[in-house]
Amino acid sequence: MSHSSELIAEDIEGYLKAHEHKGLLRFITCGSVDDGKSTLIGRLLFESKLLFEDQLAAIEADSKKYGTQGGDMDFALLVDGLAAEREQGITIDVAYRFFSTETRKFIVADTPGHEQYTRNMVTGASTADAAILMVDARHGILTQTRRHSFLMSLMGMRHVVVAINKMDLVDYSKTRFDQIVEEYRTFAKQLGLENITFIPMSALKGDNVIEPSPHMPWYHGTTLMGYLETVELDAEHLQRSPFRMPVQWVNRPNLDFRGFSGMVASGVVRPGDQIRVQPSGKSSTVSRIYTFDGDLDEAVAGQSVTLLLDDEIDISRGDVISGVEQPAHTADQFETTLVWMHEAPLLPGRPYLMKLGTQMVSATVTDIKYQVNVNTLEHTAGKQLDLNGIGVCTISLNRAVAFDAYQDNHDTGGFILIDRMTNNTVGAGMLHFALRRSQNIHMQHVDIDKQARALAKSQKPAVLWFTGLSGAGKSTIANLVEKKLFTQGQHTYLLDGDNVRHGLNRDLGFTDADRVENVRRVAEISKLMVDAGLIVMSAFISPFRSERQFARDLLEADEFIEIFVDAPLNVVEARDPKGLYKKARRGELKNFTGIDSTYEAPESPDIHLKTSEMSAEEAADSVINALRERGLIS
Repeated sequence: MSHSSELIAEDIEGYLKAHEHKGLLRFITCGSVDDGKSTLIGRLLFESKLLFEDQLAAIEADSKKYGTQGGDMDFALLVDGLAAEREQGITIDVAYRFFSTETRKFIVADTPGHEQYTRNMVTGASTADAAILMVDARHGILTQTRRHSFLMSLMGMRHVVVAINKMDLVDYSKTRFDQIVEEYRTFAKQLGLENITFIPMSALKGDNVIEPSPHMPWYHGTTLMGYLETVELDAEHLQRSPFRMPVQWVNRPNLDFRGFSGMVASGVVRPGDQIRVQPSGKSSTVSRIYTFDGDLDEAVAGQSVTLLLDDEIDISRGDVISGVEQPAHTADQFETTLVWMHEAPLLPGRPYLMKLGTQMVSATVTDIKYQVNVNTLEHTAGKQLDLNGIGVCTISLNRAVAFDAYQDNHDTGGFILIDRMTNNTVGAGMLHFALRRSQNIHMQHVDIDKQARALAKSQKPAVLWFTGLSGAGKSTIANLVEKKLFTQGQHTYLLDGDNVRHGLNRDLGFTDADRVENVRRVAEISKLMVDAGLIVMSAFISPFRSERQFARDLLEADEFIEIFVDAPLNVVEARDPKGLYKKARRGELKNFTGIDSTYEAPESPDIHLKTSEMSAEEAADSVINALRERGLIS
């Protein structure tokens, strides 16, 4: 086990070369709070002789100050680096540590046990080859044990060790060990976890961690380190899979060199191999495999290379280069499993950015089919996903992408969702399969396009998007603007919030999720009307910036004009033309914008109308003048 080697003193270059070519195993430790995850990793670091004397001195001092072992060395403090972790004796963030043996190199992620940090466990598992699930022998299978087991199955973890820890506190009882094994096997069958190894151990005492324990002669299986040194690496498994290389960069240093750089996600590629580029479907042949150190005869999963092709075909960042016999799939609608990782809930219909490999596309969760109760594995209905929620959802993209099912290839089947306004990562997901309708529905070519329709009307089509609180004057001003445009011979249409809810959106309420869907439908209709060559007035509260940005992104740059009809809350409450604010204040009207539902004011609207300082007629004239300045009307 010791990392020390005679080569270090005799031939340092030889040692470094041998170390460089060792296999690398990434694994995670997970489980419930205080099951001994950090202690186990600390023990592995200590036994691998990778700690300096000053680190040992520091850990001895910290053990007396923060330790939980009565002054003895507390190995957990080698990993729990945050002050809050040391004070509470728990793991909060994912802690990564490196160690090595004569056989392999290792990167271990110590993941949190508390329920509120479940998303951190997903982060650690996303790049792991194996998982060590810690179970306290005294307490057995707990809720968080089941939760992390479900997440492991969800993340497609191929190798799982159930480390039944703290056996020293149950007198190394074989009966207790067998009870826990039987209980976990029964639960694991429901998840489809099959390749499971059970090891009784004591991370604190070192039993069955590095050497077989003399206290458990009834156990004849592997030690934990013996398992870690021999388990198959994902890289070895991926090399037997179909070839995939997401393009990271088009390498064009001069006119005579055009290559496509990226990391081989799976499979093997050699010069002379035929490849297919997805989603375009174009084919070519590999002529060279270029690296900084020279050309290669082959490249395998995990290597970063530049491929040169025989043909000059159009390939961009985000495309996936595949083997021609088993190419990646392409689609723009999927069934997925999504883990929500943000305090603000997931709302169907809200646009997000999806990062899938090196591809970045616009994505919308169109439906939450069901949520999964990770404690009971029950499927429950839900209109939104809250923090740490897990749901099976359908997702629609703005264009087709190349992908594989997550169970076949994590790199080309796993994705994250990013908030468009804040750039925060809000969700992580796994693609299962393309929806059949995404394969059967195609855009139909038409001969009369938007430009032809606009030319026939002698105008430039656009959407005038009026947003603001109820009572600010949106509908009144939009109506006046349409009248003025109509008298000038412009072809227009007014979409009003109340009118639309009498027909198209009559099935929607006023929850945040329903408001998002309300605006999404109106934005799509507005786009169709612009395609018809019309000037469209859309007068909706549209309280969320994200949905207004979605509406803008549907159109060309100069076709969307955001008009903020701005009136302070006290002014609109005083007007209260429909009596809605009074009802809301009395509690008779729930989810009312400005009272108990948020309104996100535009940060930089195209037109800003302060209706507490101008009449509706003056506001309408301001809009007309702005349209003339923009060249939309003469």
